[in-house]
Amino acid sequence: MKIFVSVDMEGITGLPDESYVDSHRHNYERARRIMTQEANAIAAAAFENGAQEVLINDSHSKMNNLMIEELHPDAELIMGSMKPLSMVQSLDSSYTGAVFAGYHARAGQPGVMSHTMIFGVRNIYINEMAVGELGFNAYVAGYYGVPVLMVAGDDGACREAEALIPNVVTAPVKYSISRSSVRTLHPEKAQALLQERMEQALKNRESIKPLTPPDHPVMRIEFTNYGEAEWAALMPGCEIEEGTTIVRYEAKDIIDAYRAMLVMTELAMQTTFC
Repeated sequence: MKIFVSVDMEGITGLPDESYVDSHRHNYERARRIMTQEANAIAAAAFENGAQEVLINDSHSKMNNLMIEELHPDAELIMGSMKPLSMVQSLDSSYTGAVFAGYHARAGQPGVMSHTMIFGVRNIYINEMAVGELGFNAYVAGYYGVPVLMVAGDDGACREAEALIPNVVTAPVKYSISRSSVRTLHPEKAQALLQERMEQALKNRESIKPLTPPDHPVMRIEFTNYGEAEWAALMPGCEIEEGTTIVRYEAKDIIDAYRAMLVMTELAMQTTFC
């Protein structure tokens, strides 16, 4: 049994605002230690319940946050920001299941630090379904036939997961009061919850099915301003929908759509408009 773990940061226990998730801010070092502890709790539970391999993918910002020297010694780690599949790098059909930890709600939804990839994105649609990072990553897992067994993060991320993936196990480690304040578990209790829910997810894995993506999906990204849309539309195959800040791309498959999304959001960050 092989388990893939994608670990973001905004949904980690006790983190209420950007001062914890920005490497230049004063709370960052505290946050990355808690992030590493939560990854360890998940890995330990996976190994204790039959996993032979756990691959952890650092999935926040420059993707170099997890502290390798403090990581579970039997887990392997992917880190660094130039990854063709970003938050789901190296996930493939050989994995029994995926776990998304430290996740947050999509842009425009209630939840602590809710957003989708960059703060310039208002919505991403796959055909007519609005998805955030969680949903898009679950579609990539589903492309490879891999179910998302557990989602951990704030209550907004857990609600989003439950609406998308029948029978998924969720582990809410904090509850948002606003986009920048939370009611949170203590890290030790959060880690105990993660281990308990990971064990449950592995025992119930046969009841959780992959989120199958559509064939030849149409991806539409709505940006917050026209300058961002102009930059994103420079990618071949893209066009701006007239009278909107929505950029449309007709993809070969969900992997093509995902890689296009990465390019479009990187281009959009070039704008100096506010």
